[in-house]
Amino acid sequence: MTQAPTDRPPSGCASLGTFRDRHEASGSESQRVALIVLDQFSMIAFTSTIEPVRIANRVLGRDFYDWKTYSVDGEPVTSSNGCTLSVDGSIADLNDADITLICSGVDVERVVLPKELGTQLRKLNARGRTYGAVCTGAYVLARYNLLAGRRCTIHWENIRSFREEFPDIDVSADLFAIDRNCITCAGGMAALDMMLRVIAIQHGAYLAHEVAEVALYQNMRSGESAQRHDLESRTGISNVKILDAIRIMDLHIEDPLSCQQLAMTVNLSPRQLERLFRRHFDCTPGQYYLKLRLETARDLLRRTNRAVLDVAIACGFASTSHFTKCYRERYSCTPTEERQSYFWAPAPRKPPVRATVTQLATS
Repeated sequence: MTQAPTDRPPSGCASLGTFRDRHEASGSESQRVALIVLDQFSMIAFTSTIEPVRIANRVLGRDFYDWKTYSVDGEPVTSSNGCTLSVDGSIADLNDADITLICSGVDVERVVLPKELGTQLRKLNARGRTYGAVCTGAYVLARYNLLAGRRCTIHWENIRSFREEFPDIDVSADLFAIDRNCITCAGGMAALDMMLRVIAIQHGAYLAHEVAEVALYQNMRSGESAQRHDLESRTGISNVKILDAIRIMDLHIEDPLSCQQLAMTVNLSPRQLERLFRRHFDCTPGQYYLKLRLETARDLLRRTNRAVLDVAIACGFASTSHFTKCYRERYSCTPTEERQSYFWAPAPRKPPVRATVTQLATS
């Protein structure tokens, strides 16, 4: 059964009073929504943001929500799936929208961010307007120092590197986060959940349910819902001991435990633990642990500009030489080569498709 959203913020979520107070103050006035799309933006996150408010207008029988799309320069933007989106204007044309959201996607770390965008967002914040981001857009807000003192979220693939680059920002692995006039979500279908929550706050749970039903969306999720499936589902393994061992490994990437320490934490002998890993993964616990650490290192090399030595230390390697040796053995390149070929290379562009997506927001 679908659980009705309430106006009471869930535990661990900041106050939602900003939305409620502004809605009550504005009465029946419409809400203007501005979406700023960046190169390689996520199409599923974009449409999941727009469609709930379009459907809400249809159910309400009036245009309560009005939306426009913007790019940095006013030119069409290519999404990560290769479709091209025409926009209504450039960031210079941004008006005083009630809700302004940045929609980005893959390789957000490599997108060139103009100073003007940060200036516009700060003006909106100063006026008490709601601003935020979907998918990886929280990275952009962090770069503009617009998440200080705010709780936010970002796609799970970006969380570890985000925490490394912005250690003072409170980022969670929740589906979406609403903190006063700042709203962020992890992208994908989480954007639908976030916008249903906004609709529920402004119009009540009944309308949010109607919108969800029109969208054939049966399970409206709270912001604190987990982004990922549980470890058992992801690995296909139900053995509690081995799952606990993997969780502990993930918590000790920077300070890796020995096989004996790991076995003690799950109440097994080192030999028993090794037998389990060989049976399920065809490798030793140490080999599996090393794979996790190198995967984390690769992510940091691709998503941050931290020095190679800093990445090595963050992943539990005592020296760059040992780190480089292990990295080359697994990925057939050095950490420096990885960064040069990925992080500093121009963002890849897919060839245009024949059928462009034009004005999705108003179709």
